[in-house]
Amino acid sequence: MLRWPPRKSDIPNILTLSRMALLPIMIVLFLVPHAWAAWTILAIYTPAAISDYFDGYYARRYKSVSNVGVFLDPIADKLFVGAILFMLASTGRLEGWWAISALLILMREIFIAGLREFLAGQEIKIPVTNLAKWKTGVQMTAIGFLIMWPYVTPEWFATLVEVIGKGGILIAMVLTLVTGWQYTRAAWPHLKD
Repeated sequence: MLRWPPRKSDIPNILTLSRMALLPIMIVLFLVPHAWAAWTILAIYTPAAISDYFDGYYARRYKSVSNVGVFLDPIADKLFVGAILFMLASTGRLEGWWAISALLILMREIFIAGLREFLAGQEIKIPVTNLAKWKTGVQMTAIGFLIMWPYVTPEWFATLVEVIGKGGILIAMVLTLVTGWQYTRAAWPHLKD
């Protein structure tokens, strides 16, 4: 439960809720085909993406793991990444095979969320791996580049930004598949029964 004024132990939930609250603003701005809108999205996206790290950090530091946080944090993460990837595809920044990369990332996220929920019902936890943390970092960075690439100049720089963004999404997709397999393999003994 959040209180006013907030305590230090409320910081993780405040960060998670802030990420969710900012998402509709970013979605609307994606529909505005102007550079100022893309820069505004990036200005909102960057601290929101960084907050994903800090909500976990503060939860551990202040030992403030709450039921609200356990429930909301994974949902906020999936909604945040899923909505942004969807908007990148719908505005033409991720087309064709690149959109399939985004789709595979989303499918893995939904599958692992369901797997974790199933295992939680059996009081079994599968910890987040370091490779999964790297995947999240690469994915978040790539998304930042993709938000901006149609609006940067000169053309050679726009091409560089596009290559970094799409290359990052490709790397994130590969890491997504690898970590998805790792989680599935770790959970398999509990699924066989």
